[in-house]
Amino acid sequence: MLFFTQCFGAVLDLIHLRFQHYKAKRVFSAAGQLVCVVNPTHSLKYAPTRCAAAQASTEQGILPPCHHHEAVHDPQLVPCTCPLFSCPWEGHLEVVVSHLRQTHRISILQGAEIVFLATDMHLPAPTDWIIMHSCLGHQFLLVLRKQEKYEGHPQFFATMMLIGTPTQANNFTYRLELNRNQRRLKWEATPRSILECVDSVISDGDCLVLNTSLAQLFSDNGSLAIGIAITTSKVHSSEAEM
Repeated sequence: MLFFTQCFGAVLDLIHLRFQHYKAKRVFSAAGQLVCVVNPTHSLKYAPTRCAAAQASTEQGILPPCHHHEAVHDPQLVPCTCPLFSCPWEGHLEVVVSHLRQTHRISILQGAEIVFLATDMHLPAPTDWIIMHSCLGHQFLLVLRKQEKYEGHPQFFATMMLIGTPTQANNFTYRLELNRNQRRLKWEATPRSILECVDSVISDGDCLVLNTSLAQLFSDNGSLAIGIAITTSKVHSSEAEM
């Protein structure tokens, strides 16, 4: 019975996923955009990542302990950039994409313009929807997070991070757009480097921010479609308009 129940649940999940993908393709195929259906990942605990812990210690005036017997850290190594887990992995920037795909099973979609369809928006916070976007010879990490910035008031935060250096990130502009029921919301900004930490970007509010009621206006049966476009640009500007 346990085996049957697990198999039946997996079949239902597959049917639900295929239905969501078919519905998204039907809506956005006329625009010629690629659609990626992204299922949520609900973390059991949001253990602070090393970059977040270091930031908190610095803000409190606490320096990290110095252990003379520890090996000297290689400044060319970067920690795992996946915001879902407190992953101990670290490596060179060139292999971050391989780590995210192989270890964390994050999907990657190619194309100048794509549609990010996040399912099950009703799940409690904290919840993340993540995908990698390959475009213009670079890889970007799109993170949509549902998080309670204030107790009892969950919000949605969406940002695009370049898997590269801050200098490289300044050469691009990304646009996130929601369009439904004769309403349009657009956020345009320069992506941040993955070296700067997703948690810091969200805590600073330097991203697309939606409260629950606004997200419901643009959602369809619990799914939120976000159009993504990336262009090369030297102009540093950000705007949100509706």
